[in-house]
Amino acid sequence: MAGQEGDGNVTDGDRQDRAATWAGELLDQLRPAGRDPGRLAAWLADAVDATVCVQDAGGALLAGRRIPVEPDIVRAVATGRIASASVEDAGRHLRLVRVQLPPPATTGVLAVARTEPFDRHTAEVVTHTASVFELLLRARESTAAGRRLRRAAADLRLAILQLLMVQDIVAARRVAAGLWPGLLDTDSACVYVAESTPEERDRLAEECLHATGERALVVRCPAVDAHVIVVLPDDAEVRELRALIGSRPGTFLGGSVRQDLARTATAYGQAVSALAVARFRPEQSAVYAERTHPERLMDPAALRAWSTRLLRPLDTLPHHTRAELLATTRLGLEFTAVSAAKVLGVSRNTVRARMDRVESMLGTDFSDLPARAAVHLALNTQEGQPEPTGTDPRPGRPELGELLAGPALRTWSRDLLARLDTDGRDLRRTLRTWLAAGANAERAAQLLGVHAQTVREHVRGAEPVLERQLLAAGSDLYEVVLSHLALGELTPPDLDRAS
Repeated sequence: MAGQEGDGNVTDGDRQDRAATWAGELLDQLRPAGRDPGRLAAWLADAVDATVCVQDAGGALLAGRRIPVEPDIVRAVATGRIASASVEDAGRHLRLVRVQLPPPATTGVLAVARTEPFDRHTAEVVTHTASVFELLLRARESTAAGRRLRRAAADLRLAILQLLMVQDIVAARRVAAGLWPGLLDTDSACVYVAESTPEERDRLAEECLHATGERALVVRCPAVDAHVIVVLPDDAEVRELRALIGSRPGTFLGGSVRQDLARTATAYGQAVSALAVARFRPEQSAVYAERTHPERLMDPAALRAWSTRLLRPLDTLPHHTRAELLATTRLGLEFTAVSAAKVLGVSRNTVRARMDRVESMLGTDFSDLPARAAVHLALNTQEGQPEPTGTDPRPGRPELGELLAGPALRTWSRDLLARLDTDGRDLRRTLRTWLAAGANAERAAQLLGVHAQTVREHVRGAEPVLERQLLAAGSDLYEVVLSHLALGELTPPDLDRAS
């Protein structure tokens, strides 16, 4: 039948074709690529030649362009007192349809205003579109809720990592138990650091979660935007993690050796060191080599006695204060104060204040590179060895010079630095001068009579030869400092006040 309710002389066939067209376009709005309430509002405005607005009962705009509507009518439709309303006002035709919204809003209104009256076709399009708005707004809220949940889970993972970094294992397990039961039911773990780009970091983190089956602690590094930290309690997921990295060009993976959970910060440092080596490997991954470290070539009893005596001024502090200062200083010496602040979740001023307090109590100077290396050695000795049973592990007052004078350490130091002698750029001289200048390229350049960029390139060139990361503060740099001290190529630190 034709010519009913303002349709003019439109035939049934025309009406069916028109209905099929707009229905197909409306269904297209539900495709994954087109699920956008704003896009749907624009489509409806074009389909019925009108202005479209979706708002909640309180008047908040959800999609489209705001339309002046009598508040009483909006409330009547939104509360369900009437299912819909049609209003003609000053040449404007307005149609309002109730829209069920996701919590917390619960209800809203689709308002459509046009200069022409609503015929059967336009009224049907508006009514069906209201149902699609309900679906899209629910989907949008579900997506937002999913993002909030993922963000909360990421924040919890970061909190767990920060607790592990300061050796609060009990609290870390308590936080993890609620969402990831059994994740930290272990006494040891390996730490891996995956490196991509800041733009790809989120996707890499999700792929790491999937590759490890959420049986690992995956954290977006708070200090380096391109890094993802993975704490693996079980070695079973290592193969999947390496396969993932190997399939991604420009992505690298560095791993630590297995460490006690209380030494997570140490394992993290090892992973970062291995990452520097991974950049030169065709497989894009490397594990921290259990190489010979300087402290292993020293008399263990003498080393323990020296470190205990060096740190003894801190023994007057309450236990929790002492632990907090030591953990912060250890991270600050390993990764710089700014990075340590991000890892610990505190301000950089807090980190610097704690380190200044330790520096004052020990009577040393952290601006002096050899002094930093010596305190770093003492801190790692205290962390890695059991507590002494007496006042000193052995009688006497060994000095740092005695520890560094042993024949085994001197031989190791000569062999390590001799690797640089084959390079025609005299990397060894540049490195020695750079260390003497406090790892400052500008000061070293003045002493050498070259450009600062040349110094940086020489130091960077020494990294793969020594298999140690030098341009960033950390264990690798301090090992090279100790090797120079052992050979008498650097001025020893002044630790008299601390002693």
